[in-house]
Amino acid sequence: MRKLHYHRIDVFTDRAFGGNPLAVFTNGRGIPTEVMQAIAKEFNLSETTFVLPPDDPRHDYRVRIFTPANELPMAGHPTVGTSFVLAREQLIKRCGVGDETTITLEEGVGPVPVRIEFRDGQPVYAEMTQPLPAFGPRFDDVRAAAEMLSLDPSDIAADVNLPIEVVSCGVPFLFVPLATLDAARRCRPRAEVMERALRDLKITEVFVFTREVEHEGSTVHSRMFAPLLGIVEDPATGGASGPLGCYLVRHGVVACQTEAAIVSEQGIEMGRPSFINIKIARDGVGEISSVKVGGQCYFMGEGFLEID
Repeated sequence: MRKLHYHRIDVFTDRAFGGNPLAVFTNGRGIPTEVMQAIAKEFNLSETTFVLPPDDPRHDYRVRIFTPANELPMAGHPTVGTSFVLAREQLIKRCGVGDETTITLEEGVGPVPVRIEFRDGQPVYAEMTQPLPAFGPRFDDVRAAAEMLSLDPSDIAADVNLPIEVVSCGVPFLFVPLATLDAARRCRPRAEVMERALRDLKITEVFVFTREVEHEGSTVHSRMFAPLLGIVEDPATGGASGPLGCYLVRHGVVACQTEAAIVSEQGIEMGRPSFINIKIARDGVGEISSVKVGGQCYFMGEGFLEID
């Protein structure tokens, strides 16, 4: 019988029962892949992570990320949350300047740098650097987009300047602009319609947003649906937030000369308010040159699983 130690945290929040819950196993050595997948299904959280020694000794750790249904090459809230736990458990070297340090995690998309801020020796903020964006294809069937969200076509704010579009910074999401906050609140995903409508795009995750917000300081109000992955709705999606920021900058929703700071509020309809900070930088010719996603985390507890 092996006892597996895990930590439970809420990511992209500064308080209990907000944000996106995450389970982190800081010692994943020797756990078979099928057992990792079974554990993720047992926890039934959006994601569960397992920390392993790095393949490249220049990096800090390798991290494997599982939803209840499958393994992901990269995800935002697991990366931010796992880094927070490693810092809290003093499992990383403090080699930064002053009250911050940067580590490198190996994920399915390659090395992922994460900057961690400390206050009084404790981590208070973590920010990951995501791969640069890939845009396209676009989805032109507004009626089908509305149907898979149980909305009316008039609720979709898409036009030639604000398309329904796939954007990826490691993991692809279909971004659907909505006209109002009321439309966002009324979204009800229909898995069978999504499966049929998105089959040719090979997309399983749909991200909706509106420029109407509930909280002062937010830039957009967001929701993410992935019923085809066993996640009806996700309360905070860091892996989609980088592409969201790139979409908003590219299509002129958010002004960006050299750098834009964006806050996405998410999870409110689920009773788990989340606030995700996004930084998008542009180079001298206007191309996106940097994508960063960060936030706070709240430690909820720890425990053990006993596995034969």
